[in-house]
Amino acid sequence: MELKAIYECVLTGERDQIEGVIQRALSAGCRPADIINNALIRGMDEVGRKMKEGDMFVPEVLMAANTMKIGLQAVKPLMEGEETEAPGKIAIGTVSGDLHDIGKNLVVMMLEGAGFKVIDLGVDVSKDRFLQVIEEEKPDLIGLSALLTTTMKTMGETVQAIGGKVKTMIGGAPVTEDFADEIGASGYAPDAVTAVDLAKSLIF
Repeated sequence: MELKAIYECVLTGERDQIEGVIQRALSAGCRPADIINNALIRGMDEVGRKMKEGDMFVPEVLMAANTMKIGLQAVKPLMEGEETEAPGKIAIGTVSGDLHDIGKNLVVMMLEGAGFKVIDLGVDVSKDRFLQVIEEEKPDLIGLSALLTTTMKTMGETVQAIGGKVKTMIGGAPVTEDFADEIGASGYAPDAVTAVDLAKSLIF
């Protein structure tokens, strides 16, 4: 019952209610790992499905993702000794010369909602910074975003510099499947929901 209430909170974006609902679940004996896997992440899975089917839109998805994040922050400190295994580590950023981040931020939230460990590199991320992160953090996947046609060239150069070091997925308004093939990216996602499915398929 308590897990269902948390799941519903995520689905409806009740960010002011989520912590209280989680506290009640913990008091009733729910394990932190179950709250994360069977309520928070499951809620975001359903949000992703609804968005894909056109039943939810970006503002509602952002509210749900923010709610999930607040819930995650409330439960994470209690996870000592029963750490859930993240399905993978992803570093993501908007390429050099591009300052757009709304699409990237939504992808970050959806990936976190699916349980991935995400390193958000922000905007205007240089080729060298991506390479440095690969070296230092050993991510399973690199995500690159470009919202300007003028920065697609930079995206191509960055993907080619990464080469076979780690798999890459790309996205952004001017980006296409053909462009991904052309520059040698491992995959292309037209939206945040598809990005989660793509990440899973590239890592597993």
